[in-house]
Amino acid sequence: MSRQEDLVRIEEALRLAEKVLEPFTPGAIAVERKAGGDPVTEADWRVNETLYNALPREGEGWLSEETVDDLERLDKSRVWVVDPLDGTREFVEGLPEWSVSVGLVENGQPVAGGILNPATGQLVIGALGHGVNLNGEAARVTDRTDLEGAVVMASRSEVRRGEWKRFEDQGFEVKACGSVAYKLAMVAAGIVDATWTLVPKNEWDVVAGVALVRAAGGQIEVLNEPQRAFNQRVPLMPGLLAYGPTLHDSIQDVIARTADSD
Repeated sequence: MSRQEDLVRIEEALRLAEKVLEPFTPGAIAVERKAGGDPVTEADWRVNETLYNALPREGEGWLSEETVDDLERLDKSRVWVVDPLDGTREFVEGLPEWSVSVGLVENGQPVAGGILNPATGQLVIGALGHGVNLNGEAARVTDRTDLEGAVVMASRSEVRRGEWKRFEDQGFEVKACGSVAYKLAMVAAGIVDATWTLVPKNEWDVVAGVALVRAAGGQIEVLNEPQRAFNQRVPLMPGLLAYGPTLHDSIQDVIARTADSD
């Protein structure tokens, strides 16, 4: 199967998910709580079912936040890794910071992805070797070389917990946002310069975004695991940094410089 065919499948699946979401009104959603306390809605379940019916074919694996994990995926060379509704808290609160995230892993590496934010009308889609499009127009990461004057997206939850106070007055704008996937998509599209989280995330949060940032010419750094393979038995991974190709040194400097105030 060609990569272009993968991209067509991703976009078609995301458009189907968008249709499923139309009857739901963000900010006026009935919410349940999972065993760990995280929110979940009927929209999560419906989109999950739609993506599952649209994406995996014979011989392909599946990993989703809203599906009981089938470890047969570990034996597959191609695995779809999805978050049917990333940023459910923001969806429930009516904030336009949620997304549907679809990523494809081949032989342990994210190779293609699509992230749709229906609330803002933004679709970012791309693949390694094919670049990235934002709503059909070619896009790529910014070429900023220093954090001075940069815009960095941060987890809204982390900001609320005070975990980004250390980065105040460091010369760049911190923009709080809900969905991890959406933040990565905005880096890939060149809307913001960087994003990072220094706390663990699950693969379904980031696989699509990792593929997009790399496809757009950016860099991805997994904390403590520079050569990480994806589609792991335990999908929880350390923190993640995403940025343009020339921001590495500036980001590492500010993280190290502010570590004592964390």
